[in-house]
Amino acid sequence: MTETVRAAASGGAEGPFRHELYPYRGDAEFLSGTLDFIHEALEGGEAVVVAVPSDKTSLLRGELADEPAVTFVDATTAGPNPGRLVAAWSAWMRERGEGDRPVRGIGETAWRQARSPAHLSELRYHEWLLNRAFAHSPTWSMLCPYDAGDEDQDALRSLSRCHPLIRRDGLHAANEEYLGGDEYPFDVLSAACDPFQEFGYTQGDLGAVRSKVAQCAADAGVPEERLSKLAVAVTEIATNSIRHGGGRGTLRTWSRDAMFLCEFRDAGYIADVMAGRSRPDPQQIGGRGLWLAHQLCDLVEIRSTRERGTTVRLHMDVRR
Repeated sequence: MTETVRAAASGGAEGPFRHELYPYRGDAEFLSGTLDFIHEALEGGEAVVVAVPSDKTSLLRGELADEPAVTFVDATTAGPNPGRLVAAWSAWMRERGEGDRPVRGIGETAWRQARSPAHLSELRYHEWLLNRAFAHSPTWSMLCPYDAGDEDQDALRSLSRCHPLIRRDGLHAANEEYLGGDEYPFDVLSAACDPFQEFGYTQGDLGAVRSKVAQCAADAGVPEERLSKLAVAVTEIATNSIRHGGGRGTLRTWSRDAMFLCEFRDAGYIADVMAGRSRPDPQQIGGRGLWLAHQLCDLVEIRSTRERGTTVRLHMDVRR
């Protein structure tokens, strides 16, 4: 079951950003498609940034002979939270662009290493958001290889909906399954696990919110060195509820599968789907709460509609 949330920004197939899904089977097809994409770039004087799993990196390096226009980056350095990836790709592409030089990206997510259904859902949402984040950037083009060897058609269909173009046999074409427009079909948030703790808060309760979360997180096994990071994220989200969500909110905490979760619900509405995913301007006033939450937590889930208000879930890995 899914719920549909309206986005504030538009973009996708209509803009200059070329975002292609490349389903492949086996190493030979992977190399064929990605090398075609890279050679097209090199012939046009473009730079290329590649972020693929380590085994695929070795395959490509063996074929490219240290080509200076191709840069390999390690996407795992951005951390486990997909909410950090838009900013990471922006930085990688900007560094290689060198002014007005066009840049192409190749990004393959290690889908089978997703840590939970929620993590997998946010990885797909990131792919869809790329169309919004770079809709008006003429120097952007990205190929997303996907290993379709396990023939999981449901997974492929879900990912296909996030890409305006699809590449087959060296050519790209419009993808009829692409979910255009301004809506994304979110997976419904899973129910809170029993037993969970619930706490209402309003102006003046930030200290109590921090104390409540710190105790619940420690009881759940969150390492002490991570509690301070969680405290900052919790303060930022609760503050947003008080300032922008009707002056009050409801906190829930629980544990599931070696993960500690904090959920904040309020009556506010977040219109900007990119909120928290683009690095804030150093000169701007405010607007850093969701960004900090993404940087400090292992996963952040956001659901927001005018009718239902906003839910923000912060995930902190207990195993670290």
